[in-house]
Amino acid sequence: MQEWANQLCENRQFGSKMTDSKYFTTTKKGEIFELKAELNSDKKEKKKEAVKKVIASMTVGKDVSALFPDVVNCMQTDNLELKKLVYLYLMNYAKSQPDMAIMAVNTFVKDCEDPNPLIRALAVRTMGCIRVDKITEYLCEPLRKCLKDEDPYVRKTAAVCVAKLHDINAQLVEDQGFLDTLKDLISDSNPMVVANAVAALSEIAESHPNSNLLDLNPQTINKLLTALNECTEWGQIFILDCLANYTPRDDRESQSICERVTPRLSHANSAVVLSAVKVLMKFMEMLPKDLDYYGTLLKKLAPPLVTLLSAEPELQYVALRNINLIVQRRPEILKHEMKVFFVKYNDPIYVKLEKLDIMIRLASQANIAQVLAELKEYATEVDVDFVRKAVRAIGRCAIKVEQSAERCVSTLLDLIQTKVNYVVQEAIVVIKDIFRKYPNKYESVIATLCENLDSLDEPEARAAMIWIVGEYAERIDNADELLESFLEGFHDESTQVQLQLLTAIVKLFLKKPTETQELVQQVLSLATQDSDNPDLRDRGYIYWRLLSTDPVAAKEVVLAEKPLISEETDLIEPTLLEELICHIGTLASVYHKPPSAFVEGSRGVQHKRLPGSAGSGESVESPDPGAAATETPPAVIPSQGDLLGDLLNLDLTPTTTTGPPPPTTSGMQMGAMDLLGGGLDSLMGDESEPLGGDIGGNPAMGAAFGAAPATMPASFNAPGSGGLDDLFDLGGGVGMPMGALNPPKAVWLPAMKAKGLEISGVFVRRAGVIQMEMTLTNKAMSVMTDFAIQFNRNSFGLAPAGPLQILTPLSPNQSIEAALPLSTVGPVMKMEPLNNLQVAVKNNIDVFYFSCQYPISMLFVEDGKMERQVFLATWKDIPNDNESQFQIKDCHLNSDAASNKLQSSNIFTIAKRTVEGQDMLYQSMKLTNGIWVLAELRVQAGNPNYTISLKCRAPEVSQCVFQNYEAVLKN
Repeated sequence: MQEWANQLCENRQFGSKMTDSKYFTTTKKGEIFELKAELNSDKKEKKKEAVKKVIASMTVGKDVSALFPDVVNCMQTDNLELKKLVYLYLMNYAKSQPDMAIMAVNTFVKDCEDPNPLIRALAVRTMGCIRVDKITEYLCEPLRKCLKDEDPYVRKTAAVCVAKLHDINAQLVEDQGFLDTLKDLISDSNPMVVANAVAALSEIAESHPNSNLLDLNPQTINKLLTALNECTEWGQIFILDCLANYTPRDDRESQSICERVTPRLSHANSAVVLSAVKVLMKFMEMLPKDLDYYGTLLKKLAPPLVTLLSAEPELQYVALRNINLIVQRRPEILKHEMKVFFVKYNDPIYVKLEKLDIMIRLASQANIAQVLAELKEYATEVDVDFVRKAVRAIGRCAIKVEQSAERCVSTLLDLIQTKVNYVVQEAIVVIKDIFRKYPNKYESVIATLCENLDSLDEPEARAAMIWIVGEYAERIDNADELLESFLEGFHDESTQVQLQLLTAIVKLFLKKPTETQELVQQVLSLATQDSDNPDLRDRGYIYWRLLSTDPVAAKEVVLAEKPLISEETDLIEPTLLEELICHIGTLASVYHKPPSAFVEGSRGVQHKRLPGSAGSGESVESPDPGAAATETPPAVIPSQGDLLGDLLNLDLTPTTTTGPPPPTTSGMQMGAMDLLGGGLDSLMGDESEPLGGDIGGNPAMGAAFGAAPATMPASFNAPGSGGLDDLFDLGGGVGMPMGALNPPKAVWLPAMKAKGLEISGVFVRRAGVIQMEMTLTNKAMSVMTDFAIQFNRNSFGLAPAGPLQILTPLSPNQSIEAALPLSTVGPVMKMEPLNNLQVAVKNNIDVFYFSCQYPISMLFVEDGKMERQVFLATWKDIPNDNESQFQIKDCHLNSDAASNKLQSSNIFTIAKRTVEGQDMLYQSMKLTNGIWVLAELRVQAGNPNYTISLKCRAPEVSQCVFQNYEAVLKN
């Protein structure tokens, strides 16, 4: 449709003296017959009018394909306007009438040799748009001529035509040598031809990521930079995007390119500016920070970004989303520009919220006074959503800039005094977070908070206030009365409030046991016997069991010291941030998601990375510690302490389990969620056995928790292995998989521990799906039915993808096979060891618990083969401290056999080289949560002991990966 609109607009320049609206008016019944007669008229003007009517009908969706032969007959004309209209019709209907479209081929071929360059270009463009195989065969010769045409307009059109033809028939383009011709056009004297050639090659390279079509070298880069100054704005964008894919040899080349790209920052088109910023952000990674030019470049980047914020709101939003990424990577660029992010009264809400986010990211000790004054002003606005976010922002400032915490708390107290309901509630939520960040510092404000207890009606605010009362119960004289007031409407409260109230009253009981025994019995009874919510019942049962068996242990668990909350909870994960920086100016930078998350289709999406930091030098012989990223990336797998809210540091790793993942909430609100993964009690029904105790004979959980396994052995530091640059000199990859490791089933749950139910099983990965294959055997005397299964939170978010399908009763002495597909989108909690999985299985008799360990290869995905250059850059980028070295003993495979075996477990060999009789395999694997593991496996002929070096940004996984290597190679 866009193509038609462009063509129709172009037609207007040929002097149509009347408006075109008359062609769209409805006509009488016999219009097709009349149009046919007009198309065959001898009068040129009448014929042109008829074709316009046909195009108008086609544009509004009428089927005029019956006129195909008559319209094609009109091609034989010297009138350029008429020819354009006929070509437009052909593009639309050629696919439905391929045999008729062949009639037009001769005219196309003839038009490609027309003296008028406009007609030559029009013919080759139209032939490229007609996606019919029969016609593409005839297109090759005219296209070859047009690619070498004397007129640049024809050459630039032909360049784009090659990309279109490649999309239709890639093999034909390669056989005809058009790709080489396209590469030659990069050296063309006309900048627009260069830009179109780059655009076409980039388009083709995107659909064939491994083709290395754009073989960028210093000479090519120089030609592109020369063309950059002279081509149109869209041509500049194509060239800048191409430059962003180049990795300079050293910091001098990087600086030279930056100097020549910097003038683009002053361009009027915002897309050009963002593309230039992308190139500079990428190449700055290679500049030493002590270089004078580095500081100059930082100063030059700020003004164009600020200028983008004076555009219309939609462009402002796109600019702000990109700036959000830039300030996470390099906050120093805009650290002096805080004022431009202050909100204007007429900004749309989406712009306001984005500006607010960036203000917090730029907040520092130097500008915090300004920021707080602004935020306090925003908290008096009329837009409720904006006010809420502004109050939360004050809390984030307190947590981020410690020196400002007191001022922030004072500001929040002033806001509470306004008595505006939603302001008060948001303030209480953020004060709870401030208490978590700075314990024993600002508790003097608790009295003020308690005054507003009655006005709280939102679940999050009520839950926060209950947490404060429970946490500081010893400082509040009437804490029991306050909490008892919430109990009156316990069943009307939201789950978040109920869970928090349960925990707060248990805390109160542990601090004042003599005064609150009746209160704790009441809440435990409400949570377990009177509640239908499985999460609440689970927590109630656990507290009941703890309090009734060992109150001292309960105190250590529930009142354990909590770790401080982190400063920035919403930063993008460093690897993802690097990829998004490489996509500045695209949809990915607006969504803050990699293209693979929202681009569907067969095209391979390349994952881009920033080049190694300055200091790595030209040598690629050995990984250099200086090449590591300047920021230490955080652990990828959250620790147990980050997830358990009020039961932080709980040593008894509970075997409760999860169904679908719970809705994500802010990290600050974790205490209000189900702390134990939720839902075991939904399996237990009402058949829990009573258990006597200090508090009374009340139901308790029917099985004890297993002790936590021993901690993972520490990994060894190993020196960086040299010679990685030899990878580039090697040929193809190594062999295909010969058959995956298939271990036998292990007994996970012995019959003696599960009232006669025995479960043995094994984990397998087939066609990208992880399955838990189990054999359930009934060794009891009664029939077993109603099976269900749940998992506890675990390191990699494994969870059942559906219910356990056992449709028939399990009779005595009978076995049944079951295959449970697993997903990796469940809640995450770091386990010891990492691959430990705690499982609960329920049947009509009881609930049973067991632990098993899954081979980490189950989590190795099928697209874990890294590009060689990416492998080299990543190896250098990962700090040497993250490298672990292990010995695999008594292994008698040669390197090729080992490579084939490992590939069956999705461990891919990137390259192999031989040094002094020792084969070195460089391998990569990728886990389901996006963690990459790189390996160097050394195999010496005649030596049964292998050496393996593993590098990973999350070094905790190295031990599990090594164990997997051992299991695969020795199987």
